[in-house]
Amino acid sequence: MKSGYAIRFWRSGRALTAAAAILLSLPGAAALAGPHVLMDVDSGRVLAAEDAFKRWYPASLTKLMTAYVAFRAVEAGEMQFDSPVRMTQSAAKEPPSKMGYPPGSVLTLDNALKIIMVKSANDVATAIAENVGGSESAFAARMNAEAQRLGMTGTHFVNAHGLHSTQQYTTARDLALLVRAIRTEFPQYAAYFSIEGLRDGKKVMRNYNFLIGRFEGADGMKTGYVCASGFNLVATATRGRRTLAAVVLGAQSQVERAEKAAELLAQGFKARGFAAPALASLRPSSPDSNTATDMRPEICSQEAVAKRVKMRDDEGRLVVNSPYVREMTHEPRLVAIGLGGADGPESKTPRYANVPIPTPRPAYPPQAAVVDQGD
Repeated sequence: MKSGYAIRFWRSGRALTAAAAILLSLPGAAALAGPHVLMDVDSGRVLAAEDAFKRWYPASLTKLMTAYVAFRAVEAGEMQFDSPVRMTQSAAKEPPSKMGYPPGSVLTLDNALKIIMVKSANDVATAIAENVGGSESAFAARMNAEAQRLGMTGTHFVNAHGLHSTQQYTTARDLALLVRAIRTEFPQYAAYFSIEGLRDGKKVMRNYNFLIGRFEGADGMKTGYVCASGFNLVATATRGRRTLAAVVLGAQSQVERAEKAAELLAQGFKARGFAAPALASLRPSSPDSNTATDMRPEICSQEAVAKRVKMRDDEGRLVVNSPYVREMTHEPRLVAIGLGGADGPESKTPRYANVPIPTPRPAYPPQAAVVDQGD
């Protein structure tokens, strides 16, 4: 592992210059290279950040907005958590990660949300979109409307699952805004993001978020990966009455993103942060780029894949060398899910053909078909 892990923190209410920054050299920790934000969720204060406004592909972090829009629909009385989510033909055709439920299958919105948070199933995310919004494109319009309302100025969505599209992008700062909205507006739904695993009949699905059950206080939220994005992670942890959130984008592996997030969170709990700048007050240090960083050449090369294979033990388990990540001392606590049980009212949203709904956005190149989704 590399040493010299440097985190730039703020104090005295303003961002420190590079010369005056506090550099924490921590032996045994990986270098923190990609965009990241560390935030105190309750106060909205930013404890550390780097390239917070750099455009990035969200991959399955997209599903955080999918859940947020669903929560808003429930609060508006459009649906209930026991309302049906029907698997459509188009949803069933989504590439993995997926549940593989046949078209016509029905599950509750509650189970659908658990599935997209733990299994990150693309077919279920699309089914949520079509049932809540009427079509995936209509749901994407709702996602963009919510992003605009929250002040996510560097974000645009075209789908509910995060499969790669050059038209779907975000920033670490925008994701921090979304995380804070979810945790402060809907604290009663926090349990969706801390599930250790699911059981569907004999099938067991463990959470891709490696910090759940292994980092002290870890209680959320979501992983994401496509070749173009690298390995993304939004991780939250609560100790006492304080909740922190780390947004890590573009890590080289599942291990690296977990170690980076754990390092940020651990150091954040040591910082008071009372005079740190508010998330809403952050400003980019340079003009925003109109092009998201494409990590495909360094993430999905043969050499990179081979290197990640070596990060597993003989039984295929990830090996993490962080002092802040411990072995899970118990079997994952599994939540039972499955089809059926949808006794609540069905959404009355009109169903539309899944065609693009015009939005006030510049022209973009056509979306390429990509099936490298993972977590």
